[in-house]
Amino acid sequence: MTTPASPSAGMYHSRSRVTRNRIALAAAGLALLSLGYVIGRLQDSPGDPASPAAAAAPAPVASTAAPAPSAPSSEPSAAPTPPAPVGGTDAYTVIQAESATNQQGTEAEDTEDEGGGRNVGWINNGDWLRFDQVNFGTTPAARFAARVASDVGDGVTGQLEIRLDSPGSPPVGSLTVGNLGGWQDWQTQSTVITPVTGTHTVFLTFACQTDTEFLNLNYFAFGR
Repeated sequence: MTTPASPSAGMYHSRSRVTRNRIALAAAGLALLSLGYVIGRLQDSPGDPASPAAAAAPAPVASTAAPAPSAPSSEPSAAPTPPAPVGGTDAYTVIQAESATNQQGTEAEDTEDEGGGRNVGWINNGDWLRFDQVNFGTTPAARFAARVASDVGDGVTGQLEIRLDSPGSPPVGSLTVGNLGGWQDWQTQSTVITPVTGTHTVFLTFACQTDTEFLNLNYFAFGR
């Protein structure tokens, strides 16, 4: 049998070098893998400015939606009050009969009506009272009321007529008055009139089918 020859010393040196080279390459590969892992962990860190979690939050966008309308009030508004007339005598206040600026056939006397003062009496057919600058304003007056008393004979009646600007103009309304029980037994009577606006001279004219005194008048006023 032939005994195999022993390897030469050069061959051992060559294998040893190859082995060392392989170990060095393996170590370098592990080092690269470790470095890549560390870099990846740093990139995922919340403190990294490049991390999505650390990115600045977008500024809030102002809402452009219109505000919701407020609910309408369930309470109806109060009806407007007509302004009081300016200038002259307010037609909607009490006008005393004895304050007439002119008259025909009448006389004033102390009254026994509530509130005292004076009334106009001895009113007969053809008499009249005149009141200047009576202001009705812009909202029409549609009613007339007067405080009257009478002790005229039974079956006798007379008329109180309301005329504007002339005692001969057509009446805008009238009251028919008969016996009320006494010359100081007062009642308030009213009537509808043709609507009136503006400022006028008001004439109260009196008519009776007999030539006799038939009426006492304390005061009057107009209404809407």
